[in-house]
Order: sequence, then structure tokens, then C-alpha cells
Amino acid sequence: MPPTRLLALTTLAMLAFAGNSLLCRAALQHTSIDASSFTVIRLISGALVLWLLVRLRAGRTTGQGNWGSALALFAYAAGFSFAYVSLPAATGALLLFGAVQACMIGVGLWRGERLRRWQIVGLVLALGGLLGLLLPGLSAPPLLGALLMLGAGVAWGVYSLRGKGAGDPTRVTAGNFARAVPMALVMGVLTLKHANLDMAGAAYAVASGALTSGIGYTIWYTALPGLKATQAATIQLSVPVIAALGGIALLGEPLTLRLVLASIAILGGIALVIRRG
Repeated sequence: MPPTRLLALTTLAMLAFAGNSLLCRAALQHTSIDASSFTVIRLISGALVLWLLVRLRAGRTTGQGNWGSALALFAYAAGFSFAYVSLPAATGALLLFGAVQACMIGVGLWRGERLRRWQIVGLVLALGGLLGLLLPGLSAPPLLGALLMLGAGVAWGVYSLRGKGAGDPTRVTAGNFARAVPMALVMGVLTLKHANLDMAGAAYAVASGALTSGIGYTIWYTALPGLKATQAATIQLSVPVIAALGGIALLGEPLTLRLVLASIAILGGIALVIRRG
């Protein structure tokens, strides 16, 4: 894949990931929709949009998704939603992609990938920026919410790794979403007595499922074959920064010097890890 196309796809995917955090937090904080209903609507709308995209595309392509990836997708989506009941957008994104990074880099090193000295420096710099953004400026997150988001991060790391070379990105993502829908419906039935639908919240869920999830994950699956596991993990450290900046623009959170310095550290560290030669 040409480097410019890889960069463009990866950037769009990171914006979509940050958008998911903002949409979910806005829905659960500012509307009355519950986390289970948000997850169900998100996965159904994503599956419908992806099914339509597959139907509209011509030509024969491979890839149908699988139940293992669908389970990872559902575990991520459910944990993500329930965690954002108590976590702010930036804190949730930090915990999520910290867990993603640990999972994907751990797998990459286990498979034999090795980091050069300047890549190690970049990784340490990015992690330092991440911790600097989380610890001094944000209050300690609720334990249950933090554990749910960490679990969601591990599930997303597994889902991303399983997506490398799985076939046509749109077909694979559509197949995984379609398989995740029954799991979400079972969860919806089990939590029915706590369900609370809200039109505005449902609209956020549809946007999350159709745009920042369905289409966003297809873009990510397209970019993944051009990235090593360690690169893919480190690049995703940019998402908490984007989510924090989105919180400033959309949720009225203040811009601080600490956020600016942490963003420079994270993005600079990413640049060191992914540069070639």
C-alpha cells in the first residue's frame, strides 16, 4: 500500500475511534438511553450499513468474518458502553487504548517483532505522555468503569489482530457485525427491565454504529495489513489526544498546557515508532 494512502486511512480510522468515545459519552451523559440499548442499536445500525455497502459493491471478494472476531467485537462494544456510564470521554479513551497497546505490542513481541533503540525511546515517550495526561490532570476513574474499559481494550486489541489478512475489509467487518448482533440482542433481553430508550440517545448510537464503527472499522481493517502489530498499537495512542481535543471543542472541557505537552509527547513518540529506516 502506498505510504500516503496508508497514512490517510490510518488518520481517518483514528478520528472514527475518537468519535466513538465522544458519541457514547455524550449519549450516556446527556440523554436517558441506557448502555445496553446503546450497544444494541450501535451494532444493529453498523451491521445494516455494512450489509448495504457489501450489496452495492461489485466483484468477487473473499472474507466473511468469524465468530471469534464477532465475540471480541461484542465484548469491546458492551464493555465500552457500560464503562462510559461513569468515565469521562478522555479518561475512557486513555484506559481503552492503553490496554489496546499493551495487548497488541505484547503479541507483536511474542511473535518475534523487535523494537530498535529509537523505537523504544518513542514508545517510552508516548507512554509518558499518556500517563502525564491521565494522572496529574484527571481524577482517578471509578474502579468498575476502569476495569470494564480495560477489558474492552483487550477485546479491541484481539479484534484488530484477528483482522490482519482476514480478507476483504468491508465483507469481514460486515460478517463480524452480523454475528455480533445476536449476542447484543441476548444482552438486551437480559437487561430489558433496565432499558430506557431515548430518541437523541438512539441517534447518537446510530451515528456511532453506522459511521464511526461500521465504516470506521472497515477503514481500519484496510490499513492494518500495512502496519506491524507494534505500529498499530502505538498509533492508537493518538486517539485519547483526539478525544480530549474533541471534548474541548464539543463538551466544553478546558484546554490546558498539560494537555498540549502530553499531546506533543504522544504524537512525537508515535512518529519515532512508526518511522522506517
